[in-house]
Amino acid sequence: QVQLVESGGGLVQAGGSLRLSCAASGRTFNNYATGWFRQAPGKEREFVAAYKWSGGSTYYADSVKGRFTISRDNAKNTVYLQINSLKPEDTAVYYCAVESWNRGQLTTPRHYDYWGQGTQVTVSS
Repeated sequence: QVQLVESGGGLVQAGGSLRLSCAASGRTFNNYATGWFRQAPGKEREFVAAYKWSGGSTYYADSVKGRFTISRDNAKNTVYLQINSLKPEDTAVYYCAVESWNRGQLTTPRHYDYWGQGTQVTVSS
């Protein structure tokens, strides 16, 4: 079992920045990837970014490339999502998730085994 706790969300003006954290506890080794997803009201949960534990490869949705950066601090068992140049359309609940083993696609929510409770990001125009 892996327990995930997100933090760092808040209310920010357009153009601002936030750094979201995803702290993991429990079985924090030999997992495949950590992903960030977001869900806005009335919309489906969508992929934002992912970090492969082996090798450190990163992946991003086209809508956030160049603005979001995912990174991992192994010593702290924490994955971060640095969000810059925030836009009102980035407003959503942001979730982190862990995929225990390679299911072939990092962008699919149902491939992830463990989820945090989410942190709200609200961007005002």
